[in-house]
Amino acid sequence: MNDPARKKRTRRPRGGADERRAVADRLHSAAIHLLRWVRQQDREAGVGPARLSALSVLVFGGGRTLGELAAAEQVKPPTMTRIVAGLEAEGLVARQTDEKDTRVVRLSATRKGARLMYEARKRRIHYLAERLRGLSAKELGILLRAVEAIERIVERRGD
Repeated sequence: MNDPARKKRTRRPRGGADERRAVADRLHSAAIHLLRWVRQQDREAGVGPARLSALSVLVFGGGRTLGELAAAEQVKPPTMTRIVAGLEAEGLVARQTDEKDTRVVRLSATRKGARLMYEARKRRIHYLAERLRGLSAKELGILLRAVEAIERIVERRGD
């Protein structure tokens, strides 16, 4: 039982499934809390969260059809129709007929919509940057490396 070779074989490898699950659990919880905190800044935009999220897709991802926008936001087309109607009423989104296929209507953010979205993003980033103020340079470096790892995960999400 005190055989060193046996102990080595039963030791959990670094980065094993249990460790990945534990990290995923903590990351999930931290991400949800972090997003809730920064979303509080969105109240100043005067647009509800669903509308602001859809507008974000159009501003940062470019024009889309209603179906593409619904898929990106993971909602059904009738729900997206109501969201877009609200955005249009506020002058934040415009519809354009596709030049190649006149049956297709593309949605895009207006200048007003883009300005609102960039201001909302600026508020979120400022709020988050203020929360990071208490971290040391070493902790900020660690956080930067973690963000880079998360970005790599997001980039390969299609795998």
